[in-house]
Amino acid sequence: MCSKRLTIILSHYSESKPSVFPTHYHWYTSEFVAEPTRILHVYDTVFHGFSASVTEAHAASLGNHPSILVAFEDRRRELHTTRSPQFLGLRNQRGLWSDSDYGSDVIIGVFDTGIWPERRSFSDTNLGPVPARWKGVCQTGPGFDAKSCNRKLIGARFFSKGHEAAAGPGGPIAGINQTIEYMSPRDADGHGTHTASTAAGRHAFRASMEGYAAGIAKGVAPKARLSAYKVCWKNSGCFDSDILAAFDAAVNDGVDVISISIGGGDGISSPYYLDPIAIGAYGAVSRGVFVSSSAGNDGPNLMSVTNLAPWLVTVGAGTIDRNFPADVILGNGRRLNGVSLYSGEPLKGKMYPLVYPGKSGVLSESLCMENSLDPNLVKGKIVICDRGSSPRVAKGLVVKQAGGVGMILANGASNGEGLVGDAHLLAACALGSDEGDAVKSYVSSSANPTATIDFKGTIIGIKPAPVVASFSARGPNGLNPEILKPDLIAPGVNILAAWTEAVGPTGLDSDKRKTEFNILSGTSMACPHVSGAAALLKSAHPDWSPAAIRSAMMTTASITDNKNQPMMDEATGKQSTPYDFGAGHVNLDRAMDPGLVYDITNTDYENFLCAIGYNAKLVQVVTRKPVVCPAKKALPESLNYPSIGASFSTISRGPMTKTFIRTVTNVGQSNAIYIAKIEAPKGVTVTVKPAKLVFTPAVKKRSFYVTVTANSKHLVLGDTGAIFGSLSWIDGNKHVVRSPIVVTQLDPL
Repeated sequence: MCSKRLTIILSHYSESKPSVFPTHYHWYTSEFVAEPTRILHVYDTVFHGFSASVTEAHAASLGNHPSILVAFEDRRRELHTTRSPQFLGLRNQRGLWSDSDYGSDVIIGVFDTGIWPERRSFSDTNLGPVPARWKGVCQTGPGFDAKSCNRKLIGARFFSKGHEAAAGPGGPIAGINQTIEYMSPRDADGHGTHTASTAAGRHAFRASMEGYAAGIAKGVAPKARLSAYKVCWKNSGCFDSDILAAFDAAVNDGVDVISISIGGGDGISSPYYLDPIAIGAYGAVSRGVFVSSSAGNDGPNLMSVTNLAPWLVTVGAGTIDRNFPADVILGNGRRLNGVSLYSGEPLKGKMYPLVYPGKSGVLSESLCMENSLDPNLVKGKIVICDRGSSPRVAKGLVVKQAGGVGMILANGASNGEGLVGDAHLLAACALGSDEGDAVKSYVSSSANPTATIDFKGTIIGIKPAPVVASFSARGPNGLNPEILKPDLIAPGVNILAAWTEAVGPTGLDSDKRKTEFNILSGTSMACPHVSGAAALLKSAHPDWSPAAIRSAMMTTASITDNKNQPMMDEATGKQSTPYDFGAGHVNLDRAMDPGLVYDITNTDYENFLCAIGYNAKLVQVVTRKPVVCPAKKALPESLNYPSIGASFSTISRGPMTKTFIRTVTNVGQSNAIYIAKIEAPKGVTVTVKPAKLVFTPAVKKRSFYVTVTANSKHLVLGDTGAIFGSLSWIDGNKHVVRSPIVVTQLDPL
């Protein structure tokens, strides 16, 4: 029978290692994988286990070994990308920045494509010594020596063994192309440099992307220390076994925060015991490390959110009050509003013939795919291309290579009105779905359609903002709808941050431009904002747990925009919901002093895993240690989360009731009284007992019951299949501790 190279990740009872073997590695190579060269990684921190490249038959036999808890195939993951500190509520000389000394004693580990260490964003000027607890290394390789690290970038590693195994004979991907990639922590892609500087970049004056977003670039935690963990490779993604190895290394190294803008590449949410990001993150969080992850870019589809584990902080994306407008001016005088980051020779008002290749009905021509355009049709013209199937900037290159002078990139219905800027290689402008339909209608109705594009540069003070980005992944949580995901949103649209020297701002091979900074959009950009925010909060409150830090951000998040109106959804133009923004948009001016926090212990997470039906063996896959599930199974929604979710059965008739418990810890003034304020979802009754919480120096924790009652006859769910409300604890002074309430009906299992 033919064999196939597979990468298998295994976990086992650590106590079961026979004493005859001096190390777990010796045991693995003796009993499980006879050829040491097949061992990829050995894990001994976030859990005990190893990954190896084996045949299918060997993998099947390993799955039956009594010492092994679980074995699963290595999967490929994808990066979540398609003036923000001030927009988060940070201010110079006061508040969280000053109270945390800009995060100078906190270490952020960034799991991404590496880093370009020479950028000004990673300068160590005026930084103190490296924290004494740091145990990491500066791993060297091509283009990266020991001097690449400093007091800012205090560590760097790269992980490629899982990738190399997948690229072996018969593997699903090509090997690492070392003519365009570095076998070292150096970033050939740009994504890692961008996310690292977003989280913790130093102040860099006179920053811009070819004139756009000019000003001072800075990360959320400008003095925090960075360690880069390169787990993703240019053009070929990131593999679970390498990500797990990075979790193991980062926790051992001594990071305080992990930022991971990576998610499932197949659109499938695996159970936690089969999800290496969830497993690795639990190993980190259980040791006090905060883990921030991106929600994914498959919005506005419902149930598109990824990274669902309740110990992870899952971050969606919103806009900020800065934009890069460009107008399409049609021959009939109509002006259509779009966006662009084009910085080349302007069209100077000259009108050009306008053509839509999609009129032919050929999908590849509509999408301006490679080699799809007839030069005889598009030469000297502005070309309308539909969004989808290929990178936005790549469509512009196709138009340029076919002789076109410009491009109008039109959203389809699935993208709605959501727009992001791109540093196009030719004069190009992105339009929303309605404006895109309008320009196509003009082409169809005009004998000689013409157009030009007017690029307006950088505009600040945009209202409304934030708006939930159309691409930002949405709830409900596909594994456990009782736990609201995403947790919150942060700036993720048109974010300026440092960039690699290896590629131009589009990332295309033909783009020879070099830029110190680039402007990108995606939940990849939102995630490091929360990572930096966690660093500031950790610095200001060293005794807070990862759950307490998340709670502080969630319960103080904003649900209104800068017009003081309910936050809107970019995709629909309608009011957004907690399925879009979670608890709201991060507001760090309030998160520093939240009043109360919802804390969660490791035991709470263990009980949650038991509550969702995992047996002791499956729980141990995640938690590493043996667990005895309680005889009386808890409700999953009773996890002490800063949001409240009540799911009822669709077959229920008449009144339906659920009661669950929450506990809050006072982190504000020692003497405090909080009163409950309930905004019940429509058609639902919510009661809280007690409705008043009294705290004293001796009493810092208080528990309360939340009872949600609904009647199936009167329950009218919205388009999302849910209705929403909130519970706020108010002290009458300055604190409003708000938790979203989600009520839904689900088919019974």
